[in-house]
Amino acid sequence: MSQPTVNSDATNQTDVPVEEVDLLVVGGGKAGKSLAMLRAKAGDKVVMVERDKVGGTCINVACIPTKTLISAARVLREVQGSQTYGVTLPEQDGGADALAQARIELASFRARKEAVVGGMVAAHEKMFPASGMDFVKGTARFVGERTVEIALNDGGLRRVRGAKVLINTGTTPSVPPIEGLSDVRYWTSEDLLTLPELPSSLIVLGGGVIGVEMASLMGLLGVPVTIVHAGPHILDREDEDVAAEVTAGLEALGVTVLTGARASKAAAAADGNGVVVTTADGHEVSGSHLLVALGRTPVTAGLGLETAGVELTERGFVRVDDHLRTTAENVYAAGDVAGTPQFTHASWNDFRVLRDLFAGKEASTTGRLIPWAVFTTPELGHVGMSEAEAREAGYEVRVAKTPTAAVPRAKTLGHTEGFFKVIIDAPTDLILGAAIIGAEASEVVTSIQMAMLGDLTWQQVRDAVITHPTMSEGLNIVLDSLG
Repeated sequence: MSQPTVNSDATNQTDVPVEEVDLLVVGGGKAGKSLAMLRAKAGDKVVMVERDKVGGTCINVACIPTKTLISAARVLREVQGSQTYGVTLPEQDGGADALAQARIELASFRARKEAVVGGMVAAHEKMFPASGMDFVKGTARFVGERTVEIALNDGGLRRVRGAKVLINTGTTPSVPPIEGLSDVRYWTSEDLLTLPELPSSLIVLGGGVIGVEMASLMGLLGVPVTIVHAGPHILDREDEDVAAEVTAGLEALGVTVLTGARASKAAAAADGNGVVVTTADGHEVSGSHLLVALGRTPVTAGLGLETAGVELTERGFVRVDDHLRTTAENVYAAGDVAGTPQFTHASWNDFRVLRDLFAGKEASTTGRLIPWAVFTTPELGHVGMSEAEAREAGYEVRVAKTPTAAVPRAKTLGHTEGFFKVIIDAPTDLILGAAIIGAEASEVVTSIQMAMLGDLTWQQVRDAVITHPTMSEGLNIVLDSLG
């Protein structure tokens, strides 16, 4: 939830009575809305404040719209290549050539995304009041211990004090101080998802998850893309071979990947059409549009956290312990703003921790096994340690690795790019992590996660009877390579 500064005149209205509630939630992200509904259904008096996006970032400007657009773009690519599968049109309708020339209709492409998002937002607008919570649309600012003042979106002011308070305000796209950037037109990931127009060419600053997903999306749509990334390879947390394989997939879509390239300057093109980015070594990259995908910043400005006794970390996130407690008594924080890995499923797990703590049970964020997926083409699914992380941690490592092309289901799908890679602790035979690149990798990685949670050895996974032909069968195949 974005938190602009509250009007000082409004905040001086000290005659506004303070409402006492059992739980006050500031920001309606995944953890916040889930806890608010749960406690309200249990009979607690709950107020949840959200300034803007009903349902949170994921539904409105992140996971759901992004994956909706990527799914549609993949359909386009399948149609264009449908002759490979023996699909064509009658000659009078253009035959196979007509399918190869298929293009998106931007308004309809955008409308489908908006329909999916709109449906989920509408569902939340029904669920919130049905739970019994008081859902307040407005901007909250702490004015005392566990007390906020809310400037209501429709006018007016409320003051609310919670016996317990949860901060769940999330993050917003980061825009670093690059010379000239403020003087040119640029998009953040949230801007791009509105699809005001399709670029004729796109520069992407940043080769993290957001940057590579957006580059892959645009590549599927036929837009020439250049990624400018400061690190030695994209997706910094991944092993070099994993990053190289994802890079190859991007290049197959017409994406140029520049690594070791730190953007130092941005300027309008000489003809006024487009943007030119200059890297630290003087290389120039031109494009009609510029996407800044250089991470996300916690939304804490204007919240008045210092008044509430809530401290921030050096990076600006709310400081919490492994029980999600802040430095202020009975004030908690969850999700992105608390430094939780920036995935909706991680925020959902924060909710589970708080749910159990509030019910008097033991719960902690320590030792969580959080997988992630990158919805490039092909997909990347990752769980646990990378090979480099395992070696750095001192493990005696064995690595199983097999091309995705060895999986029968990949052949039937016609998508054989990628590989399966599993990292094993040699003395114990336990699985430390895995990276899977290929069709449906985002789904397959869950099987490895379950094996890790169950302390299964690699031999047990190798010998498991997995349905044939499925992409998950690749786990049998890759581990069989170890003997």
